[in-house]
Amino acid sequence: MALMGLFSVGRENLGSLDRFFRSMVPLCLIGVLSGCSTLGYYGQLADGQWQLLRGRQPVAAVIADPHTTEQLRTRLERSQAARDFASQHLHLPDNRSYRLYVDIHRPSVVWNVFATAEFSLSPQTHCFPIAGCVAYRGYYRQGAARGAAALQRQQGMDVYVSGVEAYSTLGWFDDPIISSMMTWGDERLATLIFHELAHQNFYVKNDTEFNESYATFVEQEGTRQWRVALGLAPGNGELTQQMDQFTQLVLETRERLQRLYAEPLEAHAMRAGKAAEFARLREQYEVLKASKWGGRGRFDAWVYSPLNNAKLLPFGLYDQYVPAFAQLFSQVGGDWPQFYAQVRRLGGLPMAERKTALQKLMR
Repeated sequence: MALMGLFSVGRENLGSLDRFFRSMVPLCLIGVLSGCSTLGYYGQLADGQWQLLRGRQPVAAVIADPHTTEQLRTRLERSQAARDFASQHLHLPDNRSYRLYVDIHRPSVVWNVFATAEFSLSPQTHCFPIAGCVAYRGYYRQGAARGAAALQRQQGMDVYVSGVEAYSTLGWFDDPIISSMMTWGDERLATLIFHELAHQNFYVKNDTEFNESYATFVEQEGTRQWRVALGLAPGNGELTQQMDQFTQLVLETRERLQRLYAEPLEAHAMRAGKAAEFARLREQYEVLKASKWGGRGRFDAWVYSPLNNAKLLPFGLYDQYVPAFAQLFSQVGGDWPQFYAQVRRLGGLPMAERKTALQKLMR
């Protein structure tokens, strides 16, 4: 999953730790005065991002290092071919992002905490000076994320903690390839590069559906063209189809819960209805597995771990308007620069007009 960087301190590379924290002071004040966060929260973001920045090395140097394992060397060499393709053929930013590498010695770079009220599917949003308002809070330490989640559970909130293997700072820093990404296949690594560079190319504050649908389209079409360039057969259509079917199942559950929460019911009745809907989701998942997937359960771990409102939040954010961007790409004859120009035009519209325009493109 590709998520935006939560803060930044300047577009240039930082020359010293002192300079970094001098730059952080105005940002912290913005957070405190706006009520969006606390000084302590911004402090852990600053420290986590700084550790990431200071550990970066040029990919070329890692490849040339005789101590680099052959597996890592091969993966990085392939990543650079995809990085070249992104700029040369997809017309994505040509900068140092994903030409650097950092070993973070942990499975996730950030842990995101999603939260909703017990009977609501509206996320608890958090606002940041650069990324705008998003439906999660990110923590660089898993323990801190779990601690924040525990406090919210004590307040009666539905909470979900999700580890993130990579994110984008939207071009404010040179984003590295992170060791947490090295368990991926070559194609998934390429799609991540295409997706995150799309965010660097254009981003609208406070419109996650627009940003993620646009970047997901660039990822999907970019991957299709990448496979053609490599002389490979079409991608794994079966896996994509299963993901689409599973997403639809979750979205239908969310719609039913939305209707349930709008009813004038007592808390105990609402709670019982909520539990019934999650039981229904699991039953429908089993039917889907048996009837269409040959009994294979790619999503068993997600379905059979505890379910709540917060766990449903990420679904639909990343692909809601992908068909609209596909239509836009077709209208400009597959010309990437013209496509990006049209994306910027849409992004410049007021929110309501932008949503209307996207809906028209999907008809």
